[in-house]
Amino acid sequence: MTTPLARRLALAGYFGLILWVALWHGLISPHPELGAGFMLMMWLPWLFIPMAGMVRGNPYTHAWAIFLIMPYFLHALTLLWVDEGERWLALVELGFASLMFVGSSYYAKLRGRELGLSIRKKKG
Repeated sequence: MTTPLARRLALAGYFGLILWVALWHGLISPHPELGAGFMLMMWLPWLFIPMAGMVRGNPYTHAWAIFLIMPYFLHALTLLWVDEGERWLALVELGFASLMFVGSSYYAKLRGRELGLSIRKKKG
């Protein structure tokens, strides 16, 4: 995989997830008991936190943003298991989260190498 391809995959997954979460929880299938506003307030900030670094192509941001998408994996996998009515919605969420995960992982690794960044081994 090349660095530009990894970056494109990461950004496609990232922006796709932002758009998908807003569409799903805001319009397509808002939670009946919590309301669309509450659901968007709970989900979207997690996605907007890494935006500046993702857009600039910072490999560190790509690396730690992987941790922020874990709730989306868990949410999608849980709904795939328990909710027949929203399985297709969860599958799309899982697809975008996976795309961001793979793209960001490879981008952080490849771009970090290009820049000469590394995690130093602990001496001792």
